[in-house]
This record gives sequence, C-alpha cells and structure tokens, in this order.
Amino acid sequence: MASKSFCKSWGAEYLANGRVRFRLWATGQQQISLRLPVGELPMQRLDDGWFELTVDNVVPGTAYQFVLADGMVVPDPASRAQASDVNGPSLVVDPDHYVWQHPQWQGRPWQESVVYELHIGTFTPQGTFRAAMEKLPYLAQLGITMIEVMPVSQFGGNRGWGYDGVLLYAPHSAYGTPDDFKAFIDAAHGYGLLVVLDIVLNHFGPEGNYLPALSPDFFHAERQTPWGPGIAYDIDAVRRYIVEAPLYWLTEYNLDGLRFDAIDQIEDSTEPPVLVEIARRIREEITDRPVHLTTEDSRNIIALHPHEPDGRAPLFTAEWNDDLHNAAHVFATGETHAYYQDFADKPEVWLARALTEGFAFQGEIAPSTGEPRGVDSRNQPPVAFVDFIQNHDQTGNRAQGERLITLAGEERTRVLLGALLFSPHIPLLFMGEEYGETNPFLFFTDFHGDLARAVREGRAREFQGHAGHEGEAVPDPNAPETFSRSQLDWAKTQQESGQRWLTQTRDWLTLRQKYVVPLLTHAQRQNGEVIATAPGFVAVRWRFSQGTLSLALNIGKAAQPLPDLPGKTLVAWPRGQDELAANAFIVRLALGEGM
Repeated sequence: MASKSFCKSWGAEYLANGRVRFRLWATGQQQISLRLPVGELPMQRLDDGWFELTVDNVVPGTAYQFVLADGMVVPDPASRAQASDVNGPSLVVDPDHYVWQHPQWQGRPWQESVVYELHIGTFTPQGTFRAAMEKLPYLAQLGITMIEVMPVSQFGGNRGWGYDGVLLYAPHSAYGTPDDFKAFIDAAHGYGLLVVLDIVLNHFGPEGNYLPALSPDFFHAERQTPWGPGIAYDIDAVRRYIVEAPLYWLTEYNLDGLRFDAIDQIEDSTEPPVLVEIARRIREEITDRPVHLTTEDSRNIIALHPHEPDGRAPLFTAEWNDDLHNAAHVFATGETHAYYQDFADKPEVWLARALTEGFAFQGEIAPSTGEPRGVDSRNQPPVAFVDFIQNHDQTGNRAQGERLITLAGEERTRVLLGALLFSPHIPLLFMGEEYGETNPFLFFTDFHGDLARAVREGRAREFQGHAGHEGEAVPDPNAPETFSRSQLDWAKTQQESGQRWLTQTRDWLTLRQKYVVPLLTHAQRQNGEVIATAPGFVAVRWRFSQGTLSLALNIGKAAQPLPDLPGKTLVAWPRGQDELAANAFIVRLALGEGM
C-alpha cells in the first residue's frame, strides 16, 4: 500500500516537472496576487469566488503567500506545510517525495485495538515526530496496537494541544516536516502498529485564521459554537475544504484511521449531513486496508455508528465513551463537581451499566443539564465503544492537570486499569499511564499579547469556585514551564515502581490479546449483565458465542464476597482468593458457556 497524493480543491497542487496550480476561495476579495520568491503574480478570478493560477518552474520547498488588495499577506488555508509559524509563508510540497519503506502494510482489524493516545510535543523531551519514532519499539513490545496522535494541524505558536488548529492540511512545523510525520507512520507500520490522527472539523483556532478576511461566507455568524461562529458546511467550497481534509490525511499519509473531535458541535442541515458524507467517501475511496473512524460526541447517540451483521461499520467504527470515564472517576475519587454530579448517586451502578451496556445515560435526565441525554445502546457491539479511565481532556481540563493516580492513589488506579484492559470494549491508554506517570498534563498554549492575556484570565475564571480548586493558582497556559511540566518523565520507566507497572500492563495486554480479542470478532451486541454492585464494588459478565467473560473489582475499604464467576481465572490481582479484598480485581473466562 504505497501512498498517493490527494488532489485538493484548495491550495497548491504540485502537478509535475515544476508545474504548480494555486487555488483559493475568497468571496470577500476582488483581486488577489500570489507572492513567490520571483515576485507577485495576479491570480485569475473565476466563478463563485475562486482564484486560480498555474505557474511553471516552481520547485518543492518554494515559499509562497497570498496578497490581498489591501496589502494583507496571508498563508494558504490549505497549506501542506509552513516555513515556520502559522502566520508566515506556506511551502510547496511534492507529496510523492517520501519513499515508503512498508508499502505492503495492510492494517489490523479493529477488535485487536489497544489505543495509546499521545501528544507529540510532550511525548518526548524533543517533542518531534522523529523523536517519537524512537519510542515505537517500546510501544510494540508493551502490547499497544494503535497509536492515536493528538491533532497536528498547524496552530498558533509552538506549544499547544492542537485543538486550535487553523491550517487543517499542514503538520505543525514545530513537530517536523510532512516527510517526518510520514516517516513516523511508516516506522510504526513496520512494528505492526496502527496510527490514527485526531482531527478537528468543528472550529478554527484564534490565531492565524484568515478565512473571515478571505471569505466571510465560510462561517454562519448567527450560529455560535463554544469557540466562535459555526462553519457553513452547506456551502460547496466550505464543504470541499472540510470533507477533503480527512481524505487527504488518510490518503497522503497512509493513516489507519481518524478520531473526529466534538462532533456534537458540527451542525449541518444538508442531506446527507457532512459527517455522513465524509464517512461514506472514506469507505468508498479507501478500500485497500481497514480504516477505523471514531467520534467524540457528548450526546450519547448511535445513529452514526451502525454495524452490519458481519461486523462491518459502513459509517463510523466506534465512539469515545465519556460515560465510562466519568462513572469510573466518581467511583474512584468521590468528586461530584461539574458534569461529575451526573454520576454522584451510586457511581458503582453507573459504572456497571457502562461496562455492560455501553452508555450509562440512555435517555435519563442528566442532573448537570436538567435534560435527557442518550439513547439505548445495548444492541451495539462491545467494540463500538472506546473506553478510558483518563485521557488528554479529562486530565488537562483540570486546573492542576492531575492524573488519576494522583487523585485516587496507585492501588485504586491499578484496579481500574485492569478492568479497562479486560473489558470487551476497546481500551485507550493515555501516554504514561502504562508505567504510572505522575507528572500532570496541563492545558498549555503559546499565545502572545492580548490573546495570551485573554486565555490566561479565562482559564482562571473557569475554575473559580470549583470543588477542589478553591484558592489555587491556575497555571498560566502560556508559561513555558506549564508545557515542560506536562512532558513525560521517561526516567520513571527505569525505576522499580515504573518497572512493576510496565510488567503488569504488558502481561495484562498479552492476556487480553490471547483470550478477550477472539471473543470480539463475531460479537454483534453487548450481552452484558450486572451480577452485583455495592459501594466500591462491581461484578459484571458478558456472554459471547464462545463463552462467558466475568469481571469483579473492589476499590472499597472492606473485602467483598466473591460472586459465582464460572471458568478459568485469567488474572486475580493481587492474588487468587475466595473473597475480593480491598483494591483487587479478578477476571474469569468460561468457554462454551455463551448464548
């Protein structure tokens, strides 16, 4: 599977032999010039607001910008690469320049997925694609099968989470070049690792977004998202920009899938809706390997995740299961502020329901909003849910960025990790979780001037009066030390505690692949059942055609009687017993006991 270049409607397309077509949609402009090192060239104005110009003798790496009638100079909104920051020149890229070392890569089936979410900038001290490549053998040996890279589209400044991207087609220049990102993906494939990318199609960041000046029609000012005016997905040129971005990343970078951020903020009344069009086009146009598409959606809906009897997903593959995280968090920490209040009443019951049925809220009134949320998810296959006990969002959106191990303690966190890895849902680990990382993951940016002040003050206001944060100084997102504190401490992997965590994580993932994954291939619905719950205690089981998988966990202060869990014990931590001690869990598998 060698990659091929993707022909975009927008931007600079390297045709051949130094011939490049430049194309831009700018309904707010009457004339635009293309600035190249040889000078400025007027672009031809076409119908419907398009400007176009084809130029000969342009070599890859050539810097270019667009010059507006009032003298404003802007980058290409569909830039494939930036010379430096988001406001500077874009670069002409030959997408076929990189020579793939593993062109025969055919991907891996979804049910094998063990997802590892990482942020390129804080994953290594260097914070680059090339440096991250050096950790790939470690991840493969650990038992990870899928790397999920947080957004890399070019954003303002050097430091940031990536969810404020403004140039949706350009890898962030501080992380490396397009070829560097391709080399990372290529090397991962060589170790048998899938790579998926988190992309943001619901808004643009506050710095470097020149689309309002180019085409005010790109946004619907009357519809607001939490981050500004809503994108006009119903306009053809806008829709092309949005729909082609996922196809571009999958095609040109040989990615194995995408995670679509906060799709509940993508409001589109066209038919088919833009998200459906994106999924359909991906399924129709990329047929040489499995493509895994996941979504984040606070509505708890399943309409975008239908599954065929043979397990195929004609649209999106799975959804991030925030309900399981939230229930597990309240269960382990007792925190009930903000949206955690939804799970304050008997969190063990909510956790058991999320484990056995998918969503915890399936139409019930959520106390945090006073509105019903969710739909019945029991008929979804277990692999339609991506579960986690921590991730970038739930950790980084705390004032101090504490990880679960800091909040709940090592013993409780280990029990919940075990439950996560043996559940039939798809597990996701947040970088460092596998060795017990205690460094925080804070919210960080690299803005300046008024924008930096607005972000800093807004962040401080956000946590005023929040439980657990009274009187605390919220770290300045723009301070370099906020970023550096969020970097992984790889020295911990060589320490005794880190080694214990790694050994257990590796052992549990080995058992998962051997015993749990084979159950998932033909699992068409949850078939989960709650055996028992009590404060700090959950016992559940799932029935499959091949057998029954059972799990019990106890993070309470007292031992709990162990229910009848038939079959072979896969793991009993910290040891086998007739009752389940405090901070312990047990997993059993009875083959031939399914429905």
